[in-house]
Amino acid sequence: MQRRNFTLVTEFKLTGLTDIPELQILLFVMIIAVYAITLVGNSGVIALIRLCPQLHTPMYFFLSHLSFLDICYSSSVTPKLLTDLLKEKKLISSAGCFTQFYFYIMFATTECYLLAVMAYDRYVAICSPLLYLVIMSLRKRVYLIAVSYAAGFTNALIHTVAASRLSFCGPNTINHFCCEGPPLFALSCSDVSLNELLMFVCAGFNLISVMVTILFSYTCILATILKISSSKSRQKTFSTCSSHLIVIIIFFGGFFIMYGRPSSRQTHNLDEVVSLVYIVVTPMLNPIIYSLRNTEVRNAFRKFLERSVFQHM
Repeated sequence: MQRRNFTLVTEFKLTGLTDIPELQILLFVMIIAVYAITLVGNSGVIALIRLCPQLHTPMYFFLSHLSFLDICYSSSVTPKLLTDLLKEKKLISSAGCFTQFYFYIMFATTECYLLAVMAYDRYVAICSPLLYLVIMSLRKRVYLIAVSYAAGFTNALIHTVAASRLSFCGPNTINHFCCEGPPLFALSCSDVSLNELLMFVCAGFNLISVMVTILFSYTCILATILKISSSKSRQKTFSTCSSHLIVIIIFFGGFFIMYGRPSSRQTHNLDEVVSLVYIVVTPMLNPIIYSLRNTEVRNAFRKFLERSVFQHM
């Protein structure tokens, strides 16, 4: 029998976004600006909610966790992407790759479930306003947050353990700017059918669970709003969930664009652009959307500034 020689891969090379130095500098400036806005904006939302008593409600409790997840989700990829834009060789160790892979999946999955929880919160607030604070008690809120994080932890653990069992003994260039599932599996010299099956089953289960919750919640919300006779009252009621609805459309719209169409070499550049927007830009938009469209947040921020200025006079 002839023995086959191979060397196990201990590090991977990322192709990055571009090899053109001038374009790398431009992308670095743009991405670091977006990342800075993401960190400042989401941290500001968390601080504002903690410091302003009028925002100590279930809705803003969930919003603070959404802002925290946006920081973590973006930070799982963006810092490495920024350093790679300044390097000629974009290398990442196997351990580093699987770590990024784990946290990327964990925070993305947790955010999916949290958006579903926030849809349920809006359903209770609009359809059962008199019982809202009773149903959405602190204990219930903590439980829903724990379920969201548990779903993210479990989903990421399943995929990371399955991926870590693969052998990588050939080319080590990942055709992406981060360690994502399909580009990583393409390099394996092992059978990846189990990994692909797990991705299909887990993604399908998570997506169906989340979308059913969101669609049910907003169907009930729409039915309740349509029963309101006054158009002004309908508009006011709808405005309490419009920001969340926009966030859902952006988040899941990006998800379906990224994973809902076939990928090919011809569309690889487009795939990377969509991934970049989804991972880097989307977390920046959430605090902007909630700040611009939410009267309570704007008023709380104005009162906070007035109180701070008054205290320093």
